[in-house]
Amino acid sequence: MKKVFISADIEGISCCVTPESTIPGGHEYERCRREMTDEVLAAAEGAHAAGADLVVIKDAHGCALNIYPEDMPEYVQLIRGWQNDPRLMVEGLDESFDCAMFIGYHNAAGEEGNSLSHTISGRALQRITVNGMPGSEFLIYSWLAAFYGVPTVLLTGDKALCESSAKLHPKLFTVAAKEACGEQTTCYSPKLVHRQIREAAEAAVGQNLTDAGITLPEHFRVEMDFHDHKRAARMSFYPGMTRRSAKVLSFESDSWYEVCRMLVFALC
Repeated sequence: MKKVFISADIEGISCCVTPESTIPGGHEYERCRREMTDEVLAAAEGAHAAGADLVVIKDAHGCALNIYPEDMPEYVQLIRGWQNDPRLMVEGLDESFDCAMFIGYHNAAGEEGNSLSHTISGRALQRITVNGMPGSEFLIYSWLAAFYGVPTVLLTGDKALCESSAKLHPKLFTVAAKEACGEQTTCYSPKLVHRQIREAAEAAVGQNLTDAGITLPEHFRVEMDFHDHKRAARMSFYPGMTRRSAKVLSFESDSWYEVCRMLVFALC
């Protein structure tokens, strides 16, 4: 049985522009929730067309209750809510999956290309780097998929993230849903985005996945620049954490899983 895992966020979908539109009750949240569901559904349909018998979707934004369950086909299982284990945005993923896809993702904290750029917590971090690279949620959780031996084959979201992440995985397809400069966002046609996601998902899942995996670095150095020096001081007591300055902490490990465990405690 071919199994595909999808992790879905909201800030990288085609119509999402303001913080209010990402929060239940906020202006345009219902529209963005609808679009998030439609983009995820397009990816699931493409994966199914390529032979996926089971598509497991992790609703990975905010309350994790955004995607409309009633719209999901019979071959889909939807994971809602949080367990808050180190897998976080890929909770439910394990070695049994053939590949992973990331829908509606956005650029990293401190990076251009999305008016909502952040990493895990917009309230916590000003910037994060992993081995010198911007630490986007896509990098973090596609590398965690690689930790489980699961190749990542599709990324959709803002144009900047798609372009900067294209080389992270050897057989990665990308679909840009929008582009932004400062607070201004150019949203691509949702109908066009849905079609492109569906086609890309089918091609991504249907390709030969033999060489789609990656080998993770042998060592990881994560540097985090917090907005608030008080939070940085509190998080500095996490085992293995080093305080570089009032607001900057660093953490090193040979295990990517341990890095993700640290991020849950430091940022959630």
